[in-house]
Formats: sequence, C-alpha cells, structure tokens
Amino acid sequence: MNYPTIQEVEKADRLQLARWYRFLPSPGSGATGATRIVFDQAFQSEKKVMDRIMERFRDVGEMSKGISKQIGWE
Repeated sequence: MNYPTIQEVEKADRLQLARWYRFLPSPGSGATGATRIVFDQAFQSEKKVMDRIMERFRDVGEMSKGISKQIGWE
C-alpha cells in the first residue's frame, strides 16, 4: 500500500483514515535495504503523512468497534 499525499489525507473521511491508520506500513519501511539517504528521505516524507493521518484521525473520533469491524484485518 502506497502512502497517500497530504492533500488526500486532508480530504479523507473517518473510514479512510482508519484504513490508513491500520494498514499503512511504518514510515520508511518500503525503503529498508536502500541507501541511508534514500531511507532517510522516505522515512521523513512518510512520517509527515502518518503524523497528519494520526492527528486527523484523533480529531474525527478515532477507531470505533463499528469501523474496526467494517475495515477488518485484510
């Protein structure tokens, strides 16, 4: 799963934020094994996006039993 853009995060609804929160890989993990520079760039870029996802997700009410059940663990 690719990281969304900040613009996509800003437009996302609670359900989409929940999916990203649960299923996106840890920032930088896609660059594991790359050079340190490439890893650091990927990590910093993805961390900004994940931080914003988490902030917006908190603002809209976070996870609920219903949303958790709806998105599952695929």
